[in-house]
Amino acid sequence: MLFALAQINPAAGALQRNAAGISRSFKEAQSRGAGLVIFPETALTGLPLQDLLRYGDFIGETERLIRRELAPLTAGSPAAMLLGTPFLREGRLYNGALLLEEGTISGSYTKSALEERAPFAEERYFTPGDGNKREQWGGYRTAVVIGEAGEGEPPWPGGKAPAGERRLLINLVASPYSTGCREQREARCATLATEQSCALLMANLVGGGDELVFDGSSLAFNSRGELLRRAASFTEEIVYLDEGELFAAAAEKHPDYSGDIAALCEALLLGIRDYFAKNGFQKALLGLSGGLDSAVTAALATEALGPENVLGVLLPSEYSPQHSLEDARALAKNLGMEQRTIPITPIFHSYLRNLNRSGEAEMDLAEENLQARIRGDILMLIANRERRLLLSTGNRSELAVGYCTLYGDMAGALAVLADLPKLTVYELAELINRRQGRPIIPERTITKPPSAELRPDQLDEDSLPPYSVLDPILDLYIDELLPPAEIIRRGFDEATVHRIVGLVDGAEYKRRQAAPALRVRSGLRWRSTPPAYRRI
Repeated sequence: MLFALAQINPAAGALQRNAAGISRSFKEAQSRGAGLVIFPETALTGLPLQDLLRYGDFIGETERLIRRELAPLTAGSPAAMLLGTPFLREGRLYNGALLLEEGTISGSYTKSALEERAPFAEERYFTPGDGNKREQWGGYRTAVVIGEAGEGEPPWPGGKAPAGERRLLINLVASPYSTGCREQREARCATLATEQSCALLMANLVGGGDELVFDGSSLAFNSRGELLRRAASFTEEIVYLDEGELFAAAAEKHPDYSGDIAALCEALLLGIRDYFAKNGFQKALLGLSGGLDSAVTAALATEALGPENVLGVLLPSEYSPQHSLEDARALAKNLGMEQRTIPITPIFHSYLRNLNRSGEAEMDLAEENLQARIRGDILMLIANRERRLLLSTGNRSELAVGYCTLYGDMAGALAVLADLPKLTVYELAELINRRQGRPIIPERTITKPPSAELRPDQLDEDSLPPYSVLDPILDLYIDELLPPAEIIRRGFDEATVHRIVGLVDGAEYKRRQAAPALRVRSGLRWRSTPPAYRRI
């Protein structure tokens, strides 16, 4: 038998679109002689689903599509389809998979280890399955596992297979990308194949789903735990494997994955591209300040959407230095994107005349934020009028400590860099320039001290510790959930730690109102502020 792992890119809730993609992939694999075509978890419905699972006749429509359009594809064919999809059984909703063969549904498999974390919250919608289903398929003792294999009960209790028994584990997953996830997933699969002495086929979703990005990277291992196939990351692909390879030595060694920063870049590009396409938009805009974050966001957007679909708007004030305007214009020219300049000084002074008793600037925080909000209003007007989505350009370091303005620079439909620490944004800028073979992002944009440019000679370090200090503390507090005392024990200055923790806790109300962020670094590990450490 020839197995096919069909790594596809569905859209959440777009049943007809997804069924058409499944049909195309099945027919392609069928034409290549595949005997079993394996689709990932929730391939028909896409993710994330949340309350869509309770909406109207959504689940009923999935069943009708399967019976009327997908199951008939297998009629009169030696090829069968294993399809990841939610389904009803005896009045209960399960996340699982259906086996389609000879024109009908011949088998079902349920997910037992439900995903509790947001945005899935599967326990709210699904009934836990009744464990891994083990059965005889041809010459194999086969188990079908939905979700990350190895996280629930073992496919076969007792470890290694008895002498003479050939085991095949088929694993359907919808596993989002995060830094290091591909290596961890591969290591877990290799260990499971070795411990259970089973061949392992793992099919993963690919594509953007709101804040999440699924990387694909589907895998096949032999019973020795050796990697046989690795699908491409961040793109659709069908991977084929002959059953004769499942229990033989691997014919080749696969190279290690590329570095984290390159994978982050690919994940961001896919996340932007799919966020626009799946929400029915084509054109983007963003504010160009001449700073690092807007430059990196613009470079990613033009690569993902095409420079003809991205507009950069320069919104200078009296505090914007000439070099920032020069850098912003140079960036737009290098990227081939449209640019416009709309000075905000007249609008800003109109506010001052009407809102300040003296009619003059008072140089306080309210006026700094007012400039950001004027910019946000202008950008949103253009977005509404020209049917564009506004990209927010803030990074994780700033958002975590509240160094951002509600309804100002936080305005947007998608926060591209909001899961990346500032130091990672620097790495990304360097990578973008290396990929292009020339300084697309002007060197001065990368090397000059970062500034919000809301008052004369303002620098980020006037308000924040250096990012080389801030980012590691944020990683420990937000990602690793360490209390301040433990962070201090790791060598960080006590006063600085307590100051940063206080800023993070105090900015929670802002983050609750922020644009959706592409979770390419933290994935499902992402959290809001640890509640145990919030102070009243």
